[in-house]
Amino acid sequence: MNVVMIVPTGIGCEIGGHCGDGNAPARLLGACCETLVLHPNVVNASDINEMPPNALYVEGNHLDRFLQGKLFLQKVKSNKVLVVVNKADYQSINAVSAARTTLGLEAEILELKVPLQLIARMENGIATGDVLHWKELVAQVKELEYDALGIATPITIDSETLATYWRCGGVNPVGGVEALATRLIGEALDKPCAHGPVDYALTGFKEVVDPRIAVEIITENFIHCLLKGLHKAPRLSREGGMSCRDIDCMVSPYGCFGAPHQACLDANIPVIVVRENKSCLNHPEHLKFIYVENYIEAAGMIMAMKAGVHPSSVRRPLAYTAVRRTVPCDRTNPTSFDNSRIATP
Repeated sequence: MNVVMIVPTGIGCEIGGHCGDGNAPARLLGACCETLVLHPNVVNASDINEMPPNALYVEGNHLDRFLQGKLFLQKVKSNKVLVVVNKADYQSINAVSAARTTLGLEAEILELKVPLQLIARMENGIATGDVLHWKELVAQVKELEYDALGIATPITIDSETLATYWRCGGVNPVGGVEALATRLIGEALDKPCAHGPVDYALTGFKEVVDPRIAVEIITENFIHCLLKGLHKAPRLSREGGMSCRDIDCMVSPYGCFGAPHQACLDANIPVIVVRENKSCLNHPEHLKFIYVENYIEAAGMIMAMKAGVHPSSVRRPLAYTAVRRTVPCDRTNPTSFDNSRIATP
């Protein structure tokens, strides 16, 4: 049983849309399958990354292309990680040293000739931004020998916006520009990659915050999570490995629809949508998706698929009859009983 779990970045998902609050659902879903394919936003949490041991950490653009059948994923024992920085200061050096010591990571730091600039902003309630000088980054690292790329650079955002987010919640204002940067760079290099901000914390901010944001407040350096993810991130291949045909289902937040959803529809991969995990978007419900209330129900749905048990068979039937009817079942409710499928004796 192989499952994909997504929590799109920058759209204010109630679970997984803040800082690492997707880790616990990922661990739950990971316990229900052999392999859980996820992207960095699900589990990245500054100093913390508690993804399950059977997780494959795949950048968002690569995940889309994987589901579209354009890439294969090859599991590895470990990767050599190149960490690019605008300046190799005590923060980045200590963070990489800590990962070497605790993870057994092979990594080295490279200063960029042209600093990468990420400028975060909000547009119509969604986090986005501008990525400057990413092409110069790609040109500098393209011919070097490494397996995965960690990017540890500052994000420009005004302190008032950041403080408002920490105090009041809402959409994480920096996630969107990070996702944009890794999509551009990851697609150009065809290597696993992830970004973590440096010089991000507000000086003197000492307040109790939403638990979903708390790890940001206690962290000085924000890249250990990505170093852990990239340590064993799968290699990308066009020749062999795990393919989209090996995926049994995808689990998504409610209200969003994008490239991974369309790819699953095209490949006939069931999509389980968690209503409790609402986003700030309002995409209508899709007749071919399976809707559940929460991640506990999503885990149950995965286990039912794994066991080959139709959900209606473990729920109290709404009605039984031996008479064929023309009224179809509710396709958005997988536990509804379709009387039209019962033949007349």
